[in-house]
Amino acid sequence: MPISENYITCREENGSIHISEDVITSLVRSAVGEVDDVSLSQAVGAELAEFIGLKNVNRGLKVSFEGEAVIVDAVILVNYGCGIVSVARQVQEKVISALQSTTGLEKVQVNVHVAGIVMER
Repeated sequence: MPISENYITCREENGSIHISEDVITSLVRSAVGEVDDVSLSQAVGAELAEFIGLKNVNRGLKVSFEGEAVIVDAVILVNYGCGIVSVARQVQEKVISALQSTTGLEKVQVNVHVAGIVMER
């Protein structure tokens, strides 16, 4: 599965299939939205963004391709009173499941960065 910039390419017997980074990002956003008590961070701190290599600090997501793997870095906020590790694991499981089932890609790595807690108003 060779990879070109901003696309992952799946070579098949009948030709190639190219999946855009934007498609992967949309799938990840949808999957994270299905997890209770969590949201993607819309305002990632500059230091955290630089640490994980986010180009756009407001996106809260980074998608990269390495070899035959898709690597997702998701910066999330967790609702106050929820188990942070449990919620982060749910995000990992949902994203991996969504990407594998919709794209057919088997090698998916999801790194979750908990950037803050959301207090009830």
